[in-house]
Amino acid sequence: MDKDRIYGTTKEFAGKVEGAAGEIAGDAKTQASGRVREAAGMAQDLYGQAKDAVSDAADTAVNYAKDAYDNRGETIRSGQKAMAKTLQENPIGSLLIAGGIGFALALLMTRQPRRPPPRWRYYG
Repeated sequence: MDKDRIYGTTKEFAGKVEGAAGEIAGDAKTQASGRVREAAGMAQDLYGQAKDAVSDAADTAVNYAKDAYDNRGETIRSGQKAMAKTLQENPIGSLLIAGGIGFALALLMTRQPRRPPPRWRYYG
């Protein structure tokens, strides 16, 4: 739990108490001050919740990255086996896909260079 959540909850509770005291006493200024403190506490609590959520997400991402790093050899081997199996099951489709990729790369590499825009000469 983040300290902003604790401080925010405390401010929110104090604002509720102050607002209730102002309502009982009939003092509009104290009541408004309590509502402002309550809103500020709620905002600080939400900020603390957001920080906690980001921290948890970062920890989860780090754990996933560590697992992927630890199992990298196994993942590569299983990917190679799956690719080899697909190639053996459908060699013509694989050949067509490889040819399409090569054709697209050839088109990209042999594209004509851009010409500069025509220059206009003003004779005045």
